Amino acid sequence: MLFQIYGDGAGWQLLGWLLVFTGLVLANEFARRSKLGGIICFLGIPAALTVYFIAIYVCAGMGMDWALNNQTYTHMNSWFHYAKLYAATAGGIGFMMLKYKWSVGKTEWFKVFPFVIVAINILIAVVSDFESAIRAFGTTWVSSEGVTLYGGWHNVFNGIAGIINIACMTGWFGIYISKKRQDMLWPDMTWVFIIAYDLWNFCYTYNNLPTHSWYCGVALLLAPTIAGLIWNKGGWIQNRAFTLSMWCMFCQLVPMFANDSIFAADSVNNPSVNLVVSLLALGANIAAFAYIMYRAKKLGVNPWMQEAFVGTKDFVAAMRRRAATPYLLETEPASATPAEIAEMVAYNELPAEGTPGYVYVAVEKDESAK
Repeated sequence: MLFQIYGDGAGWQLLGWLLVFTGLVLANEFARRSKLGGIICFLGIPAALTVYFIAIYVCAGMGMDWALNNQTYTHMNSWFHYAKLYAATAGGIGFMMLKYKWSVGKTEWFKVFPFVIVAINILIAVVSDFESAIRAFGTTWVSSEGVTLYGGWHNVFNGIAGIINIACMTGWFGIYISKKRQDMLWPDMTWVFIIAYDLWNFCYTYNNLPTHSWYCGVALLLAPTIAGLIWNKGGWIQNRAFTLSMWCMFCQLVPMFANDSIFAADSVNNPSVNLVVSLLALGANIAAFAYIMYRAKKLGVNPWMQEAFVGTKDFVAAMRRRAATPYLLETEPASATPAEIAEMVAYNELPAEGTPGYVYVAVEKDESAK
C-alpha cells in the first residue's frame, strides 16, 4: 500500500480526497472561464496573501505570539513551498497574458514563456530532490517543517527523471487561443508528456512531501489531467498551473488540513517503496523522450522549435478548439501591431492536422512596386 489509508479514519481520508479533487476542478473552471475569475484567483488573492505572509514574518521577528504560533509560520516555512506558490502563480498570470494578449503576451517571442515557467517549476522540485539526497543519503533528515524524509538513490533517479521531463516538452512556440479566449492551448503537449510528468511529479511528492502526497500527488495531479484529457484538450498545462497555484495558496493558509486533521493521510514513507516509484518515473520519462526523438526523426523536425505530434489524435483535437480567426481579430488588443496580427493569423489558419516543420516568415512589402 502506498498510503496509510485504513481503519476508522479511512472514510474521512477518502472524503477529504474527494473534496480536494472536486474543489480543484471547480476552482479551475471558475478561473479559466472568465477574465474576472482569473484576475481574482491569480492577481487579487495572491496579492492579499503576500501582504499576510509579510505581516506574519515581520511580526514573528518582533516576537509576537500570534505570528510565532501561526500555522503558516510553523508548518509551511520551507523555501520550496513559497517558490512553488509564486512560480505556479506566475505561470497562471503569464498564461492569461497569452490568451488575453496583455502586454508582451501578444508577441511571438513570449510564446516560449510556458516552456520556461514549467521548466522552472520542474527544476524547483529537482533541486529539492537532490537536496534530500545530499543531506541524508542512506539515512533520514528532518525538514524545517518537522517532517522526516529519507535521502537516497530514489531522490537521484527522480531528479534525473525531472531533467529528462523538461526535454520532453515539445513545440515551444505552438501556442494558440481557444474559443472565447477561455484557454491557452499547447496542442503538442499530448498524453506522452502528461503521463511522464504526472509519474515524475507523483514520485517527487511521494519522496519529499509524505504528509501531503495523498492530496498534491494524487488529487492535484488528476484534477488537471482528467480535464485535459476529456473536456479541455490542449489546455492541460493551463489547468496544471491554475490548480497548483490554488492548492499552494490553500496549503499555506490551512496546512493542518493535510498535516493533522481527520482528513490527513500520510504515505508509508518507506525508502524501498520510494525507490520502486522513482524507477517507474525514470523509466517513463526515458520512454517518453525516446518516443519524441522517434517522432522528430520521422517528421524531420526539431522537436523543440517545431511541433512533434502534428497529425496525432490529441493534437488535432486541441487544434480544433482554436478560436476562429475573425473572432481573434475582433477581440485583438488595439495595441497589436500589423506584424503581430499577421503572424497570429498565419498560425491560426494552419490546418487542424498541423504542418510539419512550419515556421512563419514575415513577408516584407515591396514599396517600390507601388
